[in-house]
Amino acid sequence: MSIEKKDKSMVEIKGKIEWKKWEKFIEKAVKEFSKEIKVEGFRPGKVPKAIVEQKVGKAAILNLAAEKAIQEHYPELVEKEKVDVIGAPQVKILKLKEGDDLEYVAITAVMPEVTLKNWQSGIKKINKKYKDKKIEITEEEIESELSKLANSRTKLVTVNRKAQKDDAVKVDFQVRKDGVVIEGGSAKDHDLILGKNVFIPGFEEEIVGMKEGEEKTFELVFPKEYHEKNLAGQPAQFTVKLNLVQERVVPDIDDEFAKSLGKFESLKDLKKSIETGLKKEKKMQQKSEQRDLLVEELLTKMEAEIPEVLIHEEIHRMLHEFEDQVRGMGLTTEQYLEQIGKTKDDLEKDWRPQAEKRIRASLVLRELIKDKEIEIDNKKIEEEM
Repeated sequence: MSIEKKDKSMVEIKGKIEWKKWEKFIEKAVKEFSKEIKVEGFRPGKVPKAIVEQKVGKAAILNLAAEKAIQEHYPELVEKEKVDVIGAPQVKILKLKEGDDLEYVAITAVMPEVTLKNWQSGIKKINKKYKDKKIEITEEEIESELSKLANSRTKLVTVNRKAQKDDAVKVDFQVRKDGVVIEGGSAKDHDLILGKNVFIPGFEEEIVGMKEGEEKTFELVFPKEYHEKNLAGQPAQFTVKLNLVQERVVPDIDDEFAKSLGKFESLKDLKKSIETGLKKEKKMQQKSEQRDLLVEELLTKMEAEIPEVLIHEEIHRMLHEFEDQVRGMGLTTEQYLEQIGKTKDDLEKDWRPQAEKRIRASLVLRELIKDKEIEIDNKKIEEEM
């Protein structure tokens, strides 16, 4: 055999299988064909070789035998010669004759050779910058977290008055266009906090001032950038019935509030805990930023020819991740693509630079792990888990 390097991390592997090793596959090919053809007087799989040859032709039998022989021989060959192949090869048979050695050529992608030049100084600068970087938490940040905590423990008190901004309400509604209820345009006892602006502009403002049991019809225009193109910029009629008005009572932020959370003796203790948590969060953010900068720096010092098969596989991995995210939103991929006005081909084209960058990052880290002989002890992994 021989191995010849090609462009883009491709190689051409020429292999040879001795006749005495591949002749056994002829019988296997005959048996496989004998299961598929119907011959009166013979059960499937029991048709004699001579009749199988007559039915399918000797060339078809030899081709199938060669295919099976190569499927067994090729993986053994690349393992023995330590060729780090990627994906399925393109195989062409060069010599196929009963009684002679079988010769073939396989063109395949291999893990690219990665070269890293003069990378240490840039890495040291980044590490020094983050080593000297102090983490500080301001009083405003702590107050903001306290406010979020208090709002998360808001109590709802049913009131008999007109709905106001910041109230929690339950409404029935229907949305009609040209007198017909639009798809997904009706709901019963829909929960809404007035002022959050989760509906189209003007909807929540119309509810402010309504009382429990009151019904109202009004017209609004959908925003021009609305995701449903047939509704974007179009007028529609809204019928709303207000079923419940509840005032949102946010607790006072004091010692009693801190004690109500369980493990704190005072508001001071709670603030200290929030500060510690924010510091930990910022430290994790800094570590993530540092990692990103380190990889970016390594990529500028890296040279490698990326095989097309790796980019193709990465794009499809990204596509599967995207489909999972869309499903989490309660949409099909087709529905989401229609909303953003793109096709899968458009996404693959848009994502290609990002896919190549992800592959390059993976390869450069793989090269460093190999070069520095980095190994993680299983015990350490178990401890982290």
